[in-house]
Amino acid sequence: MPLRARQRCHAVLAALVTLTATALLAAAPPTSAADTWTEVGSDRADPLTESQGLTSVEVPAGSANRYTGIGTIPIGVSARGWNHVGDPDASYDGHYIEPYQADSGTAKMYRVKAPDGTWSEYVHTLSPGEALNNSWAAVSPDGQWMLSGEWGTMTRFLVFPTPGVNASTSPSANLPQAATVTLDHAVRDVQGCDFLSATRLLCSSDDPAGTLFGYTKPLLQVDLSAAPTGSANVTGHVTALRQLPLRSSCSGEFEAEGIDYDRRTATLRVIVVSPGFCVLTDSKTYRFTRS
Repeated sequence: MPLRARQRCHAVLAALVTLTATALLAAAPPTSAADTWTEVGSDRADPLTESQGLTSVEVPAGSANRYTGIGTIPIGVSARGWNHVGDPDASYDGHYIEPYQADSGTAKMYRVKAPDGTWSEYVHTLSPGEALNNSWAAVSPDGQWMLSGEWGTMTRFLVFPTPGVNASTSPSANLPQAATVTLDHAVRDVQGCDFLSATRLLCSSDDPAGTLFGYTKPLLQVDLSAAPTGSANVTGHVTALRQLPLRSSCSGEFEAEGIDYDRRTATLRVIVVSPGFCVLTDSKTYRFTRS
């Protein structure tokens, strides 16, 4: 082939490669940007009443933040075997939801306080292969769907109709699993999640090993492929953002607990329980803002 013809051929091939690469980049989904959360303060967390979870409640206006711990479980509830409460959440219309588990059995329970102050209990019978524990609940911004997770190393979150909010739910009927969030990276011992937007969650992990992300007790960001509904499964892209603060006068194993994002003040809060005797003295709820 003459030199000039070869040059024209090379130019055409280069143009085709450029056009193909441009088309592929345009077709590829955008990479989710990871947020940066900076610690701005902390408050002591009471080991009996503020050691499991927390949430901000918007309705009625001026409501105090809610916390959970072994000391917040009503005697009548624990007497029926529901002796562990996890990280709660609240819908934007004021429905407050606490997740409960028992030491054994085939069900988990969600206890719901309506805006008028009445309480109801919604029981979910475990699906095949579902873990018994019930560490957290996270209500979607539209209020209709609730995510929950399982203890251990997992690659999914569970999706339920939000008890007390979604019209399909009733205290007299089983609360069914509606869909699944399939994660693209395993997570371990997630203690709480909260929605930052319709498709982004922030989660606190009590991972003691540090082998999944290179450090223990990570703050995780989970970006969903779509807002959760009960009609279809979605996927979740997991990013480790930072290690949660591990500061105490005592040495030993810390425990990362519940998480809350208050959209009114754009403040993220996470409970970290101190090791040993210091669980009584310097366990903290840490505050973060996005930078």
